[in-house]
Amino acid sequence: MPAYKDKERGTWYASFYYTDWQGHRKLKKKRGFARQKDAKAFEDEFLKTRAQSCDMTFGSMVELYLDDMEHRLKANTMRNKRYLYQARILPFFQDLKINDITPAHVRKWQSNLLAEGVAPTYAKTINNQLSAVFNYACQYYGLARNPAKVAGSIGKENADEMKFWTVDEFTKVVENVPKLPGRTGLSVLFWTGLRIGELLALTPADINLEDCTLSVNKSFQTIDGEEVVTEPKTPKSRRVLPIPPKLADMLRVYLNALYKPDPADRLFPFTKHYFRQQMQKGCKAAGIEPIRLHDLRHSHAALLIHLGTPILMVSERLGHEDVETTLRTYGHLYPSATSDAVKKLNDLMR
Repeated sequence: MPAYKDKERGTWYASFYYTDWQGHRKLKKKRGFARQKDAKAFEDEFLKTRAQSCDMTFGSMVELYLDDMEHRLKANTMRNKRYLYQARILPFFQDLKINDITPAHVRKWQSNLLAEGVAPTYAKTINNQLSAVFNYACQYYGLARNPAKVAGSIGKENADEMKFWTVDEFTKVVENVPKLPGRTGLSVLFWTGLRIGELLALTPADINLEDCTLSVNKSFQTIDGEEVVTEPKTPKSRRVLPIPPKLADMLRVYLNALYKPDPADRLFPFTKHYFRQQMQKGCKAAGIEPIRLHDLRHSHAALLIHLGTPILMVSERLGHEDVETTLRTYGHLYPSATSDAVKKLNDLMR
């Protein structure tokens, strides 16, 4: 595989033919290499990726994986994936050939990650992303085994502590929130369990005050500084939620306070930071310990469970993709239900 000298620029370039996925012969040329061996290495790596060989580097496999996922996942999900690979995974594995990576390599990387003090749930998320690349290589590029699977997982699926507010605590806080949009938006989060992105994407057209329902069909995200409205997190996230009539009354007051709102305008044209700030002000005035905005969603789920709502209905109201997700997150709140079931079984025995 020859490399060529660019006499005008004093650099090297690679120029070669390859066959694309449709069987067409094409010319590939790349300039600007400082050394001859760098140009040759580029050609070698490029041809290995085209030949679907696991002799390529881990970095090349990551690019193939991300390119494949680009149109299958939401933009915000892809942005988070790319960040995790760039910040947490590629610095260690980038130049290793994927078929040379062993479980020992993965264990060493895991130890380094844990030594940094990464939160258990975050460590598991990062480890899952590493494993996803190896699974992709096994399924589509003939890698014999997933070394991350052999090495074992790290971290935890769920955080050790999940904070909730009771109705009394939330009421004390929201009564002290200074702005009407803040009070209304936080009330929607607490009494519906919406994700913050779902709240920020709501439009007047999504609110049916006569039927007391709220339609969730999109999400608001800020991606690379650009505000965009995207598809909901999962297909099951599309849902129509019955809401308490008193919440509908609050929304009616809020809508009446807006100046000629367009049905397609954002109902809450604010940011996540705005609602976090409003909640913190309410907490300070009420003397209540702050929780995260996302914990309002947890508070709603805990309230439903406390009211005896079946797990399937909780799952549907939260827009979870399946009941397993709800059980993994909130199953520990159902111990009394289990005890009641066992007692009923005991009463039936003779």
